[in-house]
Amino acid sequence: MDHEEVLALFDRQMRRDAQPDGPGTRVERDGDVVRQVGADHDWNGVLWSDLDQATADAAITAQVRYFSALGREFEWKAYAHDRPGDLGRRLQWAGFTPEPQEALMVALTQDLPTDIALPEGVHLHPVTDPTGVELVADVHEQAFGTSSERLRQRLLAQLAQNQESVTMVVAMAGDLPVSAARMELNTGTEFAGLWGGGTVAAWRGRGIYRALVAQRARVAADLGYRYLQVDATDQSRPILQRLGFTVLTTTTPYVYQPRPEDREAVSR
Repeated sequence: MDHEEVLALFDRQMRRDAQPDGPGTRVERDGDVVRQVGADHDWNGVLWSDLDQATADAAITAQVRYFSALGREFEWKAYAHDRPGDLGRRLQWAGFTPEPQEALMVALTQDLPTDIALPEGVHLHPVTDPTGVELVADVHEQAFGTSSERLRQRLLAQLAQNQESVTMVVAMAGDLPVSAARMELNTGTEFAGLWGGGTVAAWRGRGIYRALVAQRARVAADLGYRYLQVDATDQSRPILQRLGFTVLTTTTPYVYQPRPEDREAVSR
């Protein structure tokens, strides 16, 4: 795999020319910035930018004003190769809060193992209805320790309005959901994205996460996607590397929460 070539392809298809990731969202170009806008439960934020030392601060201010006028928390998804080199520092100066850095990892779908090996008593349950979404949300809260309310709303909307854009699976130990994951199917691109893979603490270390990657790799291959992409945490990165994923770059989410003074400034 030519890393520079694949990274350039990712930047073009998944960022600069990105398509909305769900019903009710839209992708907009504002000068040298590409952003996605949706409802409160959707992902709102900056996908791509082409800035320099002279234009960065004004572009950041413009996005803060725009999303503040909507009353939306939003994320500026910055990558290590984005310009200018001090973009992250400028975002923090503007009031953004950085979240933990993740590794952008990619693998050729054809090179990934697709044999699904599960512990005894565990089976995979495809998610196709609201009951399944509740299982995904339950695992998410247990595995990551965060609220799944926004995720629940987003997944329910996708199932109701655009089911072809996502595939989800839950690993069940009897009637107990112990792991879950989803795959975003980015129509018109060569990338399918792995998201939300998590296992509850008591069931980690038994190969369930690897099985969910294999299951999604099999689906992606059947659908003709050339690459699988994932933003990997430090916890999942070693597993993914052993399966054949490689790191292209790193990405850091910078989150901005609108403040009362922002809204007052916009209203004047």
